[in-house]
Amino acid sequence: MSKPIIATTSLAGCFGCHMSVLDIDDRILELFELVEFNKSPINDIKKFTKKCDIGLIEGGCCNSENVHVLKDFREHCKILVSVGECAIMGGLPAMRNGIPIRECLEEAYLNGLTVVGNEERIIPNDPELPMLLDRVFPCHEVVKIDYFLPGCPPRADLIWDALVALISGDEMKLPYEVVKFD
Repeated sequence: MSKPIIATTSLAGCFGCHMSVLDIDDRILELFELVEFNKSPINDIKKFTKKCDIGLIEGGCCNSENVHVLKDFREHCKILVSVGECAIMGGLPAMRNGIPIRECLEEAYLNGLTVVGNEERIIPNDPELPMLLDRVFPCHEVVKIDYFLPGCPPRADLIWDALVALISGDEMKLPYEVVKFD
């Protein structure tokens, strides 16, 4: 019997949720026995090579590229899981949601205390750069999400328990001990 296929990606976030996947410690070896990774920074496969059973998404959508990647994941994954607060609610990147884009760019490239070396006062504007969205969107506002794993980042045990449940077809149990933040 073939192994379930998992894909992972990071959108607008800090990559902390992928670090929690690695924090399952030696169980990562057991995970490699249970599943095949496809498109993921874990195995450095950059493009989908087949349909995946489970997709793990961390981060929200702050630009056009994030939206494209998320829609591509939805198309290629039977089950899609929002992992962490950025994917579920926009997280820290969403702190810009109440500020006009122009003001954010001016602060970042022209007026910020740490701006050095931009004497020409240029705000990057190149067709190669993804277009910023007017706000940061949580993943479920862009595509259908099947499951949500809360936390910033979610605990390694929560990710492990959720993956094992999804792989084995069992009900996903999220006891307080793996979800709590204290």
